[in-house]
Amino acid sequence: MDIHDLTVFAAAARHGSVTRAAQSLSTVQSNVTTRIRLLESELEVQLFHRNHRGITLTEKGERLLPYAQQMLSLIENAKAAVSDSRDVRGTLQIGSLQSTASARLPDLLKTYASRHAQVDINVVTGTSGELLEKVLASRLDGAFVTGVEDHSDLDVVTSFVEELVVITPAPYRTMRAYLKEGSLPKLLVFKVGCHYRQRLERYLGAEGTTVFSPMEFGTIDGIIGCVAAGLGISLLPRSVIERSARRKEVSIHQLPKPYRYVETQFVTHKAQVRSLALTRLLDVVVGERGKAGR
Repeated sequence: MDIHDLTVFAAAARHGSVTRAAQSLSTVQSNVTTRIRLLESELEVQLFHRNHRGITLTEKGERLLPYAQQMLSLIENAKAAVSDSRDVRGTLQIGSLQSTASARLPDLLKTYASRHAQVDINVVTGTSGELLEKVLASRLDGAFVTGVEDHSDLDVVTSFVEELVVITPAPYRTMRAYLKEGSLPKLLVFKVGCHYRQRLERYLGAEGTTVFSPMEFGTIDGIIGCVAAGLGISLLPRSVIERSARRKEVSIHQLPKPYRYVETQFVTHKAQVRSLALTRLLDVVVGERGKAGR
C-alpha cells in the first residue's frame, strides 16, 4: 500500500465512479481500476461494490476510508510544513444546506479563495441529516448544518444565526388568515432530515394544526416557486427569500421566538486529521462569524 493507491482509493470513494475519479486525478480509467484492484489484492478484501450505476464502498472500504483520508491530510500538512511557499494547497469536500449555499457561502468562499487560491473546493448540498452522515463517514471534510447538539464525534462551530420565517402565497397577509381557509396546509419542504421542515411541523403543531400533507422538493427555487403559485407554505431563512418577497411573489410571516432563530453550524469529525486547507477554512468561518457579531 502506498500513497498513490490511497489517493486513487479516496477519489473513487468520493466520486462513486471510476470515470469521475480518473477525471479528478487527470489520469485514465484503467489506471484507477488497476490501482484499486492491486490495493484489494494486497489487503485481501473487496473495497468496492461494482454495479451499472458506479461503485460504492463495501463495509471494509468504509473502515479504510477514514484512515486513507487522514494519511493524505498528514502528507499535505507535512509538505506544507517544509515548503518555502506560503500557498495552501489541496482539495476540500464541503457539505452545505441549500439555503446556506445560496445566501451565505458566496461571501465566505470569496474571502477564502482570495487568500488560498490554490485550494480546490467541492460543495455538496443536502439535508442536515445527510450531511452529518457523510461527515461521520469521512466523506466530507466538514459541513454547514443545523440542529446539532452535543455529539461525541463532532467538533461544532457556530457559523451564522438565521432568522426563520414562514412564507405563504402573496395574498395572505397573516398566518391566521391562511390557516382560516379551513383546509390543511400543504407543506412544501425538503425531504426528511431537514431541520427547517421539522421546525415548521412543530410550529404548526403548536398552533393546533397536527395533520400535514408534505410535498418534497430538491431545490429552494422549486419551493419558493410553488408557494408563489399558491400550492402551499414553507419555512426558510429570511436571507434566502427576501428577494422574492420584495417582488411580492410570496408573503413573509414572522415566527414566535421559540421557533424564530436557528444556528448554522460548521461540523468536522474529531477523529479526522485536519488538513491545512481545512484549518484555514475554519479561520475564515470564525472570522466571518465575528464580523456578523459586531
